[in-house]
Amino acid sequence: MKNPILIVLLILVCLKAAIAQNSLTETEKLAATAKVWGFLKYYHPTVAAGKYNWDEELFRVLPKVKEVSTREELSRVYMDWLDGLGKVKECKGCSQNSNHDYFDNNFDLSWLDDGKVFTAGLSERLRFIERNRHQGKKFYVSSANIARNVIVTNETTYVGSDWSDASLRLLSLFRYWNIVEYFFPYKYQADTDWDVVLDRMIPEFLYAKNESDYHLAMLGLIVSVNDSHAGFSTDRTRAHFGFYWIPANFNLIDGKAVITGFYDEALAKKDDLRIGDAITKVNGREIGTIFRENEKYINGSNIPKKKSNAYYSIFNGPSDSVRVEYTRGGVTSSKTIKRYLASELKPGKQESEIFKILDGNIGYVNMGVLETKDVAEAMGALNNTKAIIFDIRNYPKQTLYAVADYISSKSNDFYRVTYPDLDYPGRFIWKSGRQSGQSGELRYRGKVVLLVNERTQSHAEFTAMCLQTGDNVTTIGSQTSGADGNVSTIEMVGGYKTVISGIGIFYPDSTETQRKGVRIDIEASPTIQGIIDGRDEVLEKAIEFVNSK
Repeated sequence: MKNPILIVLLILVCLKAAIAQNSLTETEKLAATAKVWGFLKYYHPTVAAGKYNWDEELFRVLPKVKEVSTREELSRVYMDWLDGLGKVKECKGCSQNSNHDYFDNNFDLSWLDDGKVFTAGLSERLRFIERNRHQGKKFYVSSANIARNVIVTNETTYVGSDWSDASLRLLSLFRYWNIVEYFFPYKYQADTDWDVVLDRMIPEFLYAKNESDYHLAMLGLIVSVNDSHAGFSTDRTRAHFGFYWIPANFNLIDGKAVITGFYDEALAKKDDLRIGDAITKVNGREIGTIFRENEKYINGSNIPKKKSNAYYSIFNGPSDSVRVEYTRGGVTSSKTIKRYLASELKPGKQESEIFKILDGNIGYVNMGVLETKDVAEAMGALNNTKAIIFDIRNYPKQTLYAVADYISSKSNDFYRVTYPDLDYPGRFIWKSGRQSGQSGELRYRGKVVLLVNERTQSHAEFTAMCLQTGDNVTTIGSQTSGADGNVSTIEMVGGYKTVISGIGIFYPDSTETQRKGVRIDIEASPTIQGIIDGRDEVLEKAIEFVNSK
């Protein structure tokens, strides 16, 4: 005869195992809450119209979420929440959105049907809201007049708020995550799936030990979008890396930090820092190791841009000196050099010519200083050159269309756009872009060369795309920043600001420029020896190309 006590114990163990298997983790519950809260914020007819204080609604529901443990209990919390928002009426005009030419790489509401977290009844109600979503003027978002990138509106900034309030920290995460989820045109290109980012960041925001941890969590979240536009800096993030700088700037090449110039030449000379010095270690640690450890805090669409943006994370520190190992003239040495507060550095003034004629009758135009009023003079002066090199390793001044008129004999499509459909959040609509160039006799008949690199970003990349449609254009250089499209501003809790690329910019054949950069015909990059010799090897490559045929 079986032991009845043993049978009872076995039943209890099985029940406990079944309950544990059906229980949701804290991260699962909070991730689901973030998604439901954001979905209702932009989809529910009364919430999207601003009829509720939606931040306060989150604060009200979070304790209830914390108390439950199973899918059924969590779904009941959400169902009660929906009941309190009133009945959703049928939307007769919502089906008309199917007429749009959609770019749907970003769009994914499959989580609404996640049977592990939501009951079938809850999923059905959420899908009903999707089908009968808010239409018309929104409370939390609007659209820019021309570019049509999203404008975030009516968000409370909580300036001066107490960072130790866990609910506010979660609000900061949930707000940013959902803005990216529904209105960032390049979400689908991120290295890490955006749902995974949410799961990863919840513990960092929830359990931040101090204010610095919280600010670093915000920085890490923003860096996760892999967008060179998406910078973020506060006193706390700057303090993490250190307020003291070496008086030199540098490029990361082959695992070394190669000095390329000076923030303060007089101070650099005191420690005998020279252009071309290849620093291999900082305080005994290799440059490559420092970069890899800090990469999660360095924004950029691609590695070349991240390396360019690593200026604050390699040499900065909390003290006024640092030990470096460096190579000069084939000899490796070590020394201690001084670091300075930014206020102590006195950069020299740099003046650049707008245009000039190089040896061999080759024109050169600095697009970073050329203004529209200068275009006619510059093109007239360079009209008889055998080539013009347009240097776009900078930020141009809206001269693209004026220049294109000289180097094109016909009007050209040079880009397509995607912009967010505010009436169907998460979906993006294709739109044709403006043409460049003008039909008629070609005004400049020589070769045209464009110089680009990682500093070619946003409007600079857009300028390159425009000029690439000219009749006889070659692009030379290295991968550009990969951040194109008008920016949208986002305020984090506490009033700290960041931006994202707000519209999608593509070539006419729908090839992305985001993260990839613009098309390049001939690759060329600086070398350590070239820096030592004071040469501009990318410009030299352009001159070599011009003279080759």
